[in-house]
Amino acid sequence: MTEIRAMRQDDLYDVSLLEQQIFSRPWSRSAFADAIYLDHTVFLVAEENRTVIGYAGMYISLDEGEITNVAVSERARGRGVGRLLVDSLKEEALRRSVTKLILEVRISNDAAIHLYEKNGFQKCGVRKGFYEEPKEDAYIMIYGQ
Repeated sequence: MTEIRAMRQDDLYDVSLLEQQIFSRPWSRSAFADAIYLDHTVFLVAEENRTVIGYAGMYISLDEGEITNVAVSERARGRGVGRLLVDSLKEEALRRSVTKLILEVRISNDAAIHLYEKNGFQKCGVRKGFYEEPKEDAYIMIYGQ
């Protein structure tokens, strides 16, 4: 059974390992450590059998949330873990009176785009050259008002 909970200090090693495996320009362990205790952030982990299998993060500014990371380990993909993480971010946003969520996603990342669209996000623009290594454009996707 997958449990979604707040990211803790003792998750940072596993989270940073996943980050390095998944992203070409990964956040450092210290970047996560700096972010998880801020009042205007939400960082969650998905855990099974005391093993971190995914995580997600969001920064909040007034009534807007910016989703910074959603990642699921390769062995846990296709089982709804990403959906659980995104749903949990949306629930936390609602609890904090956030009315709009925004994120960027590589235009080639069909699986992530499909996940976000199934969760009510809509493409609203393109950021040219947003990603490095490899250089690629990003869709801007929005949920809410």
